[in-house]
Amino acid sequence: MRPQMKLERGWMCCVLLLSSLAVAAAATQGKQMEVDISDFDDDLGLDEEELKVLMSEGEEEEDVEEEATVMDEDHSAETDGPESGKAGIDANVSFQVTYKTPVPTGDVYFAETFDDGSLESWQLSKTVKGDADDEIAKYDGKWAVEQLKENKVPGDQGLVLKSRAKHHAISAMLSKPFVFQDEPLVVQYEVNFQDGIDCGGAYIKLLSDTGHLNLEQFHDRTAYTLMFGPDKCGEDYKLHFIFRHQNPLNKDTEEKHAKRADVDLKKFYTDKKTHLYTLVLNPDNSYEMFIDQSSVSRGNLLNDVVPPVNPPKEIDDPHDSKPEDWDERAKIPDPEAAKPDDWDEEAPAKIEDPDALKPEGWLHDEHEFVSDPSAEKPEDWDEEMDGEWEAPQIPNPACETAPGCGEWKRPQINNPEYKGKWKAPLVDNPNYQGVWKARKINNPEYFEDLQPFRMTPIKAVGLELWSMTSDIYFDNFIITSHKEVADRWAADSWGLKKLVASANEPGIFAQLTIAAEERPWLWVIYILTVGLPVSLAVLFCWPKKSDDDYVYKKVDPPQADIEGEEEDEEEEEEAAGEKEGKAADAAEVAEEEEEEEEEEDEANAGGDNLEGDEDEEDDEVEEEEEEEEGEEDSKAPERTLEEEEEEEVEEPKEGGDVAEESHKQAVRKRRVRKD
Repeated sequence: MRPQMKLERGWMCCVLLLSSLAVAAAATQGKQMEVDISDFDDDLGLDEEELKVLMSEGEEEEDVEEEATVMDEDHSAETDGPESGKAGIDANVSFQVTYKTPVPTGDVYFAETFDDGSLESWQLSKTVKGDADDEIAKYDGKWAVEQLKENKVPGDQGLVLKSRAKHHAISAMLSKPFVFQDEPLVVQYEVNFQDGIDCGGAYIKLLSDTGHLNLEQFHDRTAYTLMFGPDKCGEDYKLHFIFRHQNPLNKDTEEKHAKRADVDLKKFYTDKKTHLYTLVLNPDNSYEMFIDQSSVSRGNLLNDVVPPVNPPKEIDDPHDSKPEDWDERAKIPDPEAAKPDDWDEEAPAKIEDPDALKPEGWLHDEHEFVSDPSAEKPEDWDEEMDGEWEAPQIPNPACETAPGCGEWKRPQINNPEYKGKWKAPLVDNPNYQGVWKARKINNPEYFEDLQPFRMTPIKAVGLELWSMTSDIYFDNFIITSHKEVADRWAADSWGLKKLVASANEPGIFAQLTIAAEERPWLWVIYILTVGLPVSLAVLFCWPKKSDDDYVYKKVDPPQADIEGEEEDEEEEEEAAGEKEGKAADAAEVAEEEEEEEEEEDEANAGGDNLEGDEDEEDDEVEEEEEEEEGEEDSKAPERTLEEEEEEEVEEPKEGGDVAEESHKQAVRKRRVRKD
């Protein structure tokens, strides 16, 4: 009973451990889905009613609004007939999201969704790129308004760059110019690299209000106030924020580049998902960049841009020069040092090995390379133009089996006497004056602009791009002064795309497999992660048997084979037959001996003295025989207990042999008496 309880306890421990692992995995997956759905409420600040509107699960009429449904992986969106349509949706749809064209909830300067399917408010460039060849200088790249290739939300469309290795330029006017005064600037839009990205950008330019802006002539040198967005070429992943600052003294403009993002941007270019890019520029000169509403870089226009907005107050005097007697040498050769007399500067670094010997079989008269005997001069060879034709050189076949061919030279070894050119050791320079620096003077071009935020007003937004990859998706542009307005706009647009994409993502095991295909070393981590807990569970939870749990089986004593016993019985019968024959022969011999004794007795009846002597001799002989038998017994090896037992068992069988031996002894005594 006790072993059974221990066994059940061990199995119960294993089952509880495996159950806890399964529950943890299910809870993690459910929590991930819950987090994906609750992102709207946590990140965007939506109340419960608005979230229900975004994720309404009830059926809506198709003429009022369009629904984006996410199906389970094991079911198809198609139904077999109209009768099973409603039932199929109820059984297969995990949830439904309702898409409506987003409408700005506050004051905006520009908003574009492309849901109407047209580009009426956009202008294609009709000019050419100034610094490019005529063949590629035209802005002839194609644009289209389409839905996403994957994770589509019915009714939602975007602007798609369709051509590769071509220049693209398209722009649109703002509803009203933005003037950099006391309100922040918030720029936000979506990008999806549907086919990945090899080399190209997806940034936008906010064009300056110069008073003579012509969108048909929009090109790479059109004046812009700031540029923002992703860009990638090779393995360099960037998120641009560049603004053009005007020098208040000479009115020249100069590009200022913000510092690089603080996170790795690679995944945003390779996962083929729609990502939200946001720039917030504040009147206090602070800025912050977001990707998917997570901050990736922040800084200040005065301190975190290159080159800096304000030049230095002092600069090096361009007319100052270093004096001729200025000594910048911290160390100089020791003037009192002298070269040793035995220092040989002419000794070579390498010498021939004097102990080397030419290998046996070296073919001194053979060349290492010979002309190819099978080569033929080409028919179109012109000796006047091409010179004298020579067959190509090939390795000499005779040298393949030999240690070498041609002239043999001794190998080079390091010269033990080599010391090189002698140099005096270095000592501190007593005349050292330090590194010379030009004197500082006031910078004649110095200015101090403490409000770089107040840039040139913007009047239009434009995309001027060149890419080696097509099908770059843009959507839901918005320019406003309120971050809350941009967040609400994102909830109505990008938030639904994120929800659909998250629902359509493969399971956790599929994601792990995909990750391992890209990084094979992850398989080792997977095996250790799974195998180690299982091994520990088996080690500690598997029931161990105590000494009391072992059952000892009763073992029968070994039994002789039946065949062996039959053979022994046959041998015993044969031995008994032989003994009977010997006993009969012994009886005949005894009778003959008795007759002889009687005859001898009759012949020697009168000699009593002789008989007395014979009796004494018989006694002496018997004593000698007993002594000999005692010596033989003492010299014989000691017998083991088993041998004695065997002899005891065999005594009844050997009775005939004992009788025969006693008879022989009696006969031997009689013969002695006769002698």
